Amino acid sequence: MIRVLALLPLLAGCAEPGEKWIPLFDGESLDGWTPKISRYPAGVNFADTFRVEDGAITVAYDGYDSFDARYGHLFFETPYTHYRLRLEYRFVGEQVPGVEGWAWRNSGVMFHAQAPESMPDGQDFPISIEFQFLGGREDGGPRPTASMCSPGTEVDISGTRATDHCISAAAPTIVGDDWVRVELLVEGADRAVHYVEGEPVIEYGNLSVGGGVVNGYDPAMKTDGKPLSGGRIALQSESHPVQFRRIELLDLQNRS
Repeated sequence: MIRVLALLPLLAGCAEPGEKWIPLFDGESLDGWTPKISRYPAGVNFADTFRVEDGAITVAYDGYDSFDARYGHLFFETPYTHYRLRLEYRFVGEQVPGVEGWAWRNSGVMFHAQAPESMPDGQDFPISIEFQFLGGREDGGPRPTASMCSPGTEVDISGTRATDHCISAAAPTIVGDDWVRVELLVEGADRAVHYVEGEPVIEYGNLSVGGGVVNGYDPAMKTDGKPLSGGRIALQSESHPVQFRRIELLDLQNRS
């Protein structure tokens, strides 16, 4: 069960005096970002999966005949430990053929991730924590966004080790193609909080390496029980077209 968060909402898009938010995306290029798509080496952007369109990082599949389990991630070059990350995302278009139904309007941001160069060609997901983004279906059923998933990792919810790979957030179900503002607060291995439109929706702690739902990895990269205190940030390609923009980070570890 997710505990009620005794936190004040973050005002997404509003900076406190003296805060130095770092733009991770310049709105024009993928400078500073490295693709890693399953079955290909780091740096190979198969079928131009990751591109910039209309001022947004766009995940597109017009070069695919079928998805064929080619899970992809676009990694930012700098690792971080303590920070706030904010961005906007939206789902667009139609899902590529040949995919499981759970991947429909499913994407996210991986954080505390291993470096792309440390992933063998056949690895599907980086060992990381996922700030998951979901789109709602037209049938009106609940499908909350901003949940937590844990490929090759483990977390505590309310002081208890989570046994499920994904933990649903107390977040809205968002139907349609509108931009959604989200924010992530990360304090090393100790604590992480997800926000949607400035409101906290899930909190968890004691982040560490462990568990499953990651395949094809180098065993040297997965030391179960090791605290997961930092790493890369990566945008996910999981078969449904999605866009990301206004990606900014406030470094809490190295603030002047």
